[in-house]
Amino acid sequence: MAIQKKAKRHDDAVLHYMRVHPVTNVVFSLIFIFLALLCFLPALLVCIVSFSSEASVLTKGYSFVPMEWSVESYAYLARTPEYIGRAFLNSIGITIVGTCFGLVLCSTMGYALSRPNYRLRGFFTWFIFLPMLFSGGLVASYMINAQILNLKNTYWALILPICCSSFYVIIMRTFFQTTVPDAIIESAKIDGARQIRIFVQIVLPISLPAIATIGLFYTFAYWNDWLMAKYYLNSNMQDLFPLQYVLITLENSIDFLSRNSQFMAPGTATNIPSETVRMAMVMVAVIPIACSYPFFQKYFISGLTIGAVKG
Repeated sequence: MAIQKKAKRHDDAVLHYMRVHPVTNVVFSLIFIFLALLCFLPALLVCIVSFSSEASVLTKGYSFVPMEWSVESYAYLARTPEYIGRAFLNSIGITIVGTCFGLVLCSTMGYALSRPNYRLRGFFTWFIFLPMLFSGGLVASYMINAQILNLKNTYWALILPICCSSFYVIIMRTFFQTTVPDAIIESAKIDGARQIRIFVQIVLPISLPAIATIGLFYTFAYWNDWLMAKYYLNSNMQDLFPLQYVLITLENSIDFLSRNSQFMAPGTATNIPSETVRMAMVMVAVIPIACSYPFFQKYFISGLTIGAVKG
């Protein structure tokens, strides 16, 4: 009885120590609301400007309340539906294939390196860790991908160069070491399960938070990438262009036409919504990737605590 009372007093003391004062709670709530608005308002401004008329932006500047609403910028992008639509599908396909391929490589390599009975564990750990410190550079990467692997002007040139990250492999290895109990793996071995079955049926379900987190990072990387297209695709390979590269090319063309308007027919340059179309490009590029976040949110929040101290 005395022990129970002592334990209860200890729990009450802990709760009293951890209790947040109402004033402190309100202050921190206001701070978090302010920080959330700082993140949300720029995105809202971009959306509003994309639906503003070009004359309104040139007259009033960027504003949350434009003088005139218009879909002129989106109509300008829609004038080449086949070009942008094909690039949109290319980006979706590249993102899905690249993310899945990258997750397979990182998870399998991370699991192999996390096993203490793997003989080459130390060698391959250093082999994977060294590129994080010393990179071969762009020239060496281009020579390997374009000349040795012959990936130039192919979809694989947009996927393979960034499909395996040393940083992600180390994260997966650390997660497997700290989260997956060795007792479960040993029990599965005693029951006769092979490594591939252990990995697929036991390790992967436990590792969903880490896999979802890295998968989200891969999705962002592939969707926003345009440098690989610039490096490995010729200008006549328009069927392979991803969306980001098409939007950047279109923006550069608009800038060129705007700067050389004196050499164009009268009134032609003024019909190009250069300011609002930039914001429309941002919305076209951001909305699909933003819609994918809710599917990762549950596991992404759990994955952010990888390596954290658990109470």
